[in-house]
Amino acid sequence: MERNLTSWYSPSLNKEMPIAVYGNYGFALLLIPTAAADYLEYERFQLMDSIAPFIDAGKVKVFSINSINNESWLNNNMDPRDKAIRHQQFNDYVFNEVVPFIRNNTSWETPIITCGASFGALHSANLFLKRPDIINGCIAMSGVYDLTEYTKGYFDDNVYFNSPIHYMPNLSDHHVLEQIRRSGHIHLVTGSGDHEDPDANRRFAGVLYSKNIWYELDIWGQEWRHDWPTWRAILPHYLGTRF
Repeated sequence: MERNLTSWYSPSLNKEMPIAVYGNYGFALLLIPTAAADYLEYERFQLMDSIAPFIDAGKVKVFSINSINNESWLNNNMDPRDKAIRHQQFNDYVFNEVVPFIRNNTSWETPIITCGASFGALHSANLFLKRPDIINGCIAMSGVYDLTEYTKGYFDDNVYFNSPIHYMPNLSDHHVLEQIRRSGHIHLVTGSGDHEDPDANRRFAGVLYSKNIWYELDIWGQEWRHDWPTWRAILPHYLGTRF
């Protein structure tokens, strides 16, 4: 499996941001870390090993980025308004810097699918739903889609517009909705074991259903906990059967 590391100084975030790239060909899978983790988290926990056959076969090219959750929602020393602003800057980084980087390293026609586990699942779904014109779908593993789960009660416009369970019911822009509907790749996958929240996935699936948006809700059994063995099973399953 070919692996390349690079970085650049992000104007959106005003800091150096590294990225790991795995493989050479295939659609682009953009990995968003869990919680406060970094761009090599999926490698450290052997998720990259679990999907290596698909990378080596040229089915998928993976791009793994840093989170900045420890500079926003997980930083207990920040003013909540600043946390919300920092979160929006992360979105800008992905849309204005990471997506063009992926295009330049693949092609302008290559589909981009976001993917993440836990907090990364919320980010992966939110990034796609906000910009379906440049992102083509998501694989969201073990997520909740209510940002207030992480904001400790704080709520403003930046929270609302980054919390899919809040903004999606009110989304009425026909053009954006049609772009989302055309995706064919909205996969909400969760276990039912310890620390999983299948009901959160059912609620969000209901919102998508109410907007006539195709989605796949896949709830695995009680033996699948909120942990790496679950995600190491889910992602290769989806790469092998849905793409």
